[in-house]
Amino acid sequence: MANPFSLVQPSLVIPKFPQHFFEKSNGTQSPPYADIIKWWQQLDAASGKVKLLTMGPSDAGFPLHLAVVANNGDFNFENIRKNNKRIILINNGIHPGEPDGIDASMLLARDIVTNKVKLPDNVVLAFIPVYNIGGCLNRSAFYRVDQNGPEEFGFRGNSQNLDLNRDFIKSDSKEARSFAEIFHLTDPDIFLDNHVSNGADYQHVMTLLTSQHSKLGGIMGDYLHKQMEPGIYSKMKDKGYDLVPYVSFGGNTPDAGMTAYFDGPRYSSGYATLWHTFAFVAETHMLKPYDQRVKSTYALMETMISFATENSALIKELRDKTKASTVTQKDFPVSWTIDRTKSDLITFKGYEAGRKPSDISGQPRLYYDRSKPYEKKIPYYNYFNNKTVITKPDAYIIPQGWWTVIDLLKINKISFRQFAKDTTIEVEVYKIEDYKAAARQYEMHHPNSDVKTSTSMQKIKFRKGDYYIPMNQPGNRFLMEVLEPSADDSYFAWNFFDAILGQKEGYSGYAYEDIAAQYLKEHPELKVKLDERKKTDSAFAKSGGAQLNFVYQNSLYYEPNHNRYPVYRVKTK
Repeated sequence: MANPFSLVQPSLVIPKFPQHFFEKSNGTQSPPYADIIKWWQQLDAASGKVKLLTMGPSDAGFPLHLAVVANNGDFNFENIRKNNKRIILINNGIHPGEPDGIDASMLLARDIVTNKVKLPDNVVLAFIPVYNIGGCLNRSAFYRVDQNGPEEFGFRGNSQNLDLNRDFIKSDSKEARSFAEIFHLTDPDIFLDNHVSNGADYQHVMTLLTSQHSKLGGIMGDYLHKQMEPGIYSKMKDKGYDLVPYVSFGGNTPDAGMTAYFDGPRYSSGYATLWHTFAFVAETHMLKPYDQRVKSTYALMETMISFATENSALIKELRDKTKASTVTQKDFPVSWTIDRTKSDLITFKGYEAGRKPSDISGQPRLYYDRSKPYEKKIPYYNYFNNKTVITKPDAYIIPQGWWTVIDLLKINKISFRQFAKDTTIEVEVYKIEDYKAAARQYEMHHPNSDVKTSTSMQKIKFRKGDYYIPMNQPGNRFLMEVLEPSADDSYFAWNFFDAILGQKEGYSGYAYEDIAAQYLKEHPELKVKLDERKKTDSAFAKSGGAQLNFVYQNSLYYEPNHNRYPVYRVKTK
C-alpha cells in the first residue's frame, strides 16, 4: 500500500489521518512508545503545521522529542517570540502509567492539522510526546492497580528507577538535563504537565495543581490567583467540567478542608516558577474511565489555548516585567510556610465516606459510597508566608572543583565568567553549623533540611578558572534557590556539597597533646575560651578528648574547608 503521506502538499490538502489507538479501542487503549513516535512522525510528514524535533538524550538511550505546532509553519523559537506569539509547553508521560496527556495531545494535534480545531495564529504549541521513555517502554497491565484504564500502560520510574517529577533541580537523569534545554529553548508563557491523581474518591474528573501563587509572587502571582486560575475554571465549566484544586487533605475526607500542594522546584511546576512561567499540573482522577480522563485533558489544553490567545498581551507584559524586576530585585524568599489563618472557599463534589470491616484483616477500612454524592463548600488553604528571605549578593563565586554544580548552571543558561588569573577577594562565607540528613534515601539522595549557618567575612584565594556568577541576570531567582544552602530545594539540600561535611585531616591524641599544650601557651586567648567552656559545660569539663578537640578546632591546624560552604558571596557595598 502506498504511503498516504508521500504526495501530501500540506498547504493545499487537509490530510485524512488514520484513527488513533484511543479511538479504535473505544477509549480503552494507549499506544506503545514506538507507535507514539511513529504517529508524530506521520503527522509531521502530513502537515506543514507540525515539526517533530529531536532533542537531547534520555536514560533509556532514546532522544526526547519536541513536537511543535504552529499555523504558519515557523518553528524557530526566536522568530516565534519576535512575532509576539504565546508559547504553551505541554509535557506528557513523566509518569507513563498516567498516559492521558500522551493520547490527548496526539488527538489535539491531529485535530488542529485537520482543521477540526482552530489554533489561533498568536499561539504556538510545543508537546513533549513522552518524557519518561524508559518507563513507557516498561509496559504492563498490572501497574497502578487502582487506576481505571487504559488496558496497558507504562511504569512510574525511569530507566534509573527515578521519579522524574522529583528531578528538575538535582537532574540525576538525562531527561532532566534535556528538559532544561527544551525549557530554555521554548521559554514558555504557560507550562502544562499532564498527570493522573491518586487518593480519595470524588465526582470531579479533572483536578488542577496550579503554581502556588504566594510562592510565584509579585504581579504574576496576583494575576494567576485572581484572574488566570478563575478564568480557566470558568472556561472548563463551560465545557462541562467542574474543576477543583488538586485534592490534598488528611484522612481521605475533606472535613478539615484542603491544603494546596507545595510545589517546590524539584517538581515541574515549581521549576517553571523559577523562570517566570505560569505552570499547571493536570491531575485527572484515577477511578474515572480512561476515555473521560483523556477527553478532560483534551478540554483543558483547549482551554489553555483559549485563555492564552484572549490574554496574550497581558501575559507577555507580566512576564516581561517580572523578568526585568528579577534582575534588580534585592531580597528573595527561599523557603515558605503555610498560612492557616487564610483560606478560600471552594465547591467540592465528593462521596460520603464510611468504615466497614476489611475482607482482608477484619479491621475497619475506608470506603466511599457512590450512591451518596454530596456537594459542599470547604476551606482551601492556599496561602503561604515567606519563612526565609535572603538578600542577594552582588555575585557568587564557585571554585571549579565543584563541576557537577557548574554543569547544572550551564544547562540552565546561567551567565558567568572565569577568573583569568589567581585572585584573592574578601567574600562572605557560610559555615554549616547544623542540619538534618534524611535517614532513608529519597530519589538516590539523603536530603538535608533544617540547615543552620553562620557567616563571616574572609579573604579567599581563588584560582584561575574559578567561576564568578554576577547577580544581574533573569536567572537570579534560580540562582538564589539553588545556591543558598537554607533554600528548600537547594543544591546543598540535595547533597551536592556533602563532601565538606566530612573532616579529612585529624590527629593522634597522644602526639597532639604536647602540640596543643604548646599552642595554648602561645595563644593565651584560646586558653581563656577553653576555661570558659569548662565552667559552663560540665560534660565538656569531664572529657579530656572533647577539650583536646576544642583546642584543635580552634587552632590553625584545623582544616578551613570543614563545614565551609564552597559557594562564596561577593558583597561590594
